[in-house]
Amino acid sequence: MRRTALIALIVVAVLAVVLVASGAPGWLAGRAIVWQREAQDALAGALRALRAGQPGAVTGFLALCFAHGFLHAVGPGHGKAVMAAYGAASGASLRWLALIAALSSLSQAAVAVLAVYAGVWLLGGARDRVEGLAAVIEPASFAVIGLLGLMLVWRGLRRLRAPVHDHHHHHDAQCGHSHGPDPQAVLAAQSWREAVVLIVGIALRPCTSALFLLILTWRLDLDAMGIIGAFVMGLGTMMVTLFAAVSSALMRRGIVLALPQGRGMGQALSVLELAIGAAVALLAGLALLRML
Repeated sequence: MRRTALIALIVVAVLAVVLVASGAPGWLAGRAIVWQREAQDALAGALRALRAGQPGAVTGFLALCFAHGFLHAVGPGHGKAVMAAYGAASGASLRWLALIAALSSLSQAAVAVLAVYAGVWLLGGARDRVEGLAAVIEPASFAVIGLLGLMLVWRGLRRLRAPVHDHHHHHDAQCGHSHGPDPQAVLAAQSWREAVVLIVGIALRPCTSALFLLILTWRLDLDAMGIIGAFVMGLGTMMVTLFAAVSSALMRRGIVLALPQGRGMGQALSVLELAIGAAVALLAGLALLRML
């Protein structure tokens, strides 16, 4: 029974991660790409309105930035995939996942700003050179994500190998021992080290739309609005990555409620963490090898 529950947990959770991480269905993802292009054209128009000082131009520009960030995240990308995998594997609280989603999306915007202005100062601001500079740091993103996968694998293995003793004291001074990972400890798993690795891994792959926006605003002498717009794009991206993480985490909790409590559940959750961590490390490693 425990083996069946374990297999069911792993299969359902991994399928949920794949479905959430892959984003929208193919037709909707394709439409999102078309919408991104339309939003990019609209952004160019909003920038012209900003430069001309038209009424409502700032509000319209920021609204377009938010929508563009949201649509970009709906399309293909690794940020939501990693967040979904972490939400399913770690058992972190929803508040913790929300904090990581916010920090990773805003850090991604900050890296875009740094990349563009480093390109402006060092490379003259040519778009192809700036995008080339961003591509240089992209392999580091997959390397860091691979490290996160290995951290999840290590933690899962450590919990499986280290017995936990639950002491129940009775009037006759007897003590009962229960060996295996503590289910509550597994459910409450959240680590600042993992959070930092996850945030850095996502941040090191800046959004191409943010790069385009920042280069354009620099050329139009609208640097401040470009930087603000890049962070607003990050907020739009955050909505999608948070949805991916929370959906996977809630799926995990639903499966946990269906499993019998006790040692078997703790082992099942530890194996799930190990399996998803191995998948993340493998996929990140393969992506890194293709880029080298």
